[in-house]
Amino acid sequence: MYGLLSYISSAQIMIKVENLAKSFGGFFAVNNASLEIETGSITGLIGPNGAGKTTLFNMIAGIHKPTTGKVLLGSENITGLPPHTLFSRGLLRTFQIAHEFSTMTVRENLMMVPPNQAGERLWDAWFSPTKVHAQEIEIRKKADEVIEFLEISQVADELAGNLSGGQKKLLELGRTMMVDAKIVFLDEVGAGVNRTLLNTIGDAILRLNKERGYTFCMIEHDMDFIGRLCNPVICMAEGTVLAKGTIDEIKSNEQVIEAYLGTGLKNKIPQKASKHK
Repeated sequence: MYGLLSYISSAQIMIKVENLAKSFGGFFAVNNASLEIETGSITGLIGPNGAGKTTLFNMIAGIHKPTTGKVLLGSENITGLPPHTLFSRGLLRTFQIAHEFSTMTVRENLMMVPPNQAGERLWDAWFSPTKVHAQEIEIRKKADEVIEFLEISQVADELAGNLSGGQKKLLELGRTMMVDAKIVFLDEVGAGVNRTLLNTIGDAILRLNKERGYTFCMIEHDMDFIGRLCNPVICMAEGTVLAKGTIDEIKSNEQVIEAYLGTGLKNKIPQKASKHK
């Protein structure tokens, strides 16, 4: 059984966002947002629809360039770097709608992830087939290890387009395991996923965090899921950061309650977060 990760105020900072803003035609989707993500944490990011959460993710992950502000990965300024450059630095992002290669199998989807494969170079394909074959064996072995870790062996040879929504989310998570990820940004990993598969995804995230040292930051509307996995939790509203704390601190914060008024806050934030020890 798992419990909330202990919050250590002196923890090393993996991501630091300073006064980040993004304007679309004069409208600020994110406005002067600042936050920190500690190394080894599973940080939750919550807020009403339109709070700016996904836009913030997109700026950190290099999909959008900020209008102002900066993003640091450790001590390195990564503001505005493109996604493929951030990928090489171990910063990965998943999406609310899974982006699988639908006509390829689960295993093939995973094997596509590692960059700079010898088989992608015509010279190696022609003149170094042994090298290409040896690398392919290693990548396939890695893919099979990921499939076993995620407990999806039964769909390893299934076309990814035939998977359920939850299985596609597991495949997205598996892709991050095919490279040396430092931090993974998960955008509504629970959206459209049944409770059984959501528990499986949650177990996988906790294991990756505890056993392999992954740092996660996740946007999620399921407060039971957030309460089970995340500490700290950050709340955004109207493009800025309102509060940061444990799930219990967040659910009793007056600014957070005000932000959620009219959206069924009492149903979204449980009186007691689920605890697993």
